[in-house]
Amino acid sequence: MLFYILKRLLLSIVIVMLAVTMLFCMIHLVPGDPARILLGPRATPELIASMSARMGLDSPFPVQILRFFGNLFTGDLGMDVITNRPVADIVFNQLPYTLWLIFSAITFAILIGISLGCYSALHRNTLVDRITGILSVACITAPAFVVALYSLLIFAVTLHWFPAVGAGEKGDFWDQVAHLVLPAFAIGLSWIGYLARLVRASMLEVMGENHIRTARAYGLPERIVVYRYALKLAVLPTVTVIGVGMGFLLSAALLTEIVFARPGIGKLIFDSITTRNYPVVMGSVLISTILFVVSTTLSDLINAWLDPRIRASL
Repeated sequence: MLFYILKRLLLSIVIVMLAVTMLFCMIHLVPGDPARILLGPRATPELIASMSARMGLDSPFPVQILRFFGNLFTGDLGMDVITNRPVADIVFNQLPYTLWLIFSAITFAILIGISLGCYSALHRNTLVDRITGILSVACITAPAFVVALYSLLIFAVTLHWFPAVGAGEKGDFWDQVAHLVLPAFAIGLSWIGYLARLVRASMLEVMGENHIRTARAYGLPERIVVYRYALKLAVLPTVTVIGVGMGFLLSAALLTEIVFARPGIGKLIFDSITTRNYPVVMGSVLISTILFVVSTTLSDLINAWLDPRIRASL
């Protein structure tokens, strides 16, 4: 198990390095002078040259990328050329908002989606199972930004049940929770349907395996058979999907943060791209990539912990 963990960590580092390198290349392929766009059309050539030097764009491309990785290994993500603040401070100030949003959305989806999938599998081909299947497919096909817009119009503007924009007052826990409900609902709704269908299919497969029939033959209560033996294996694909789906959650969070005018790393990336603020873009995407890689690694480790067969194959 220790060897498996070390191998996954090394692979994660390689993936992050490759992802950041590709992003660095793609950003520099975008046409236009970032310094000129940032300063505006009336900027003088001297001012543009000074800004290019501050952004590190006056050096050859190989020197720029080597300098970036050299600073990265020391924990330096660069300086924001607009506010002259460290990029790390800016990113980590916005990161908790996005993490709370993603955590709330996926927790909401897990609690409802796994429950619906398990119930549908235990009541296969009943009216409830068919209704659950229709609702699950409807949830899967609903884009997060469309759900965000309609939930904003219905629950915030029309019914006034929840606040419309922002993240709530700092220090006021319940106000922050109220501002979190609609964005988390918008992101988590499609995952409810996806997890429900996945758990249902996995439960039906597991319920037909030999160890489940053996447990029933020994006279164990159905509740123990279902929740201790069947559901424990049925959620394994769900754990993997949730880990891999972190990237989709981050992209959905970007659109949702824009709709609800919430602070967060997604909105930070969007604002930085529109202003061509390279250091903030690189720092934000680097942290997002690390989050994605960490989530997939944790999902693999949780699978190995839940399933003895995976541990035996290591």
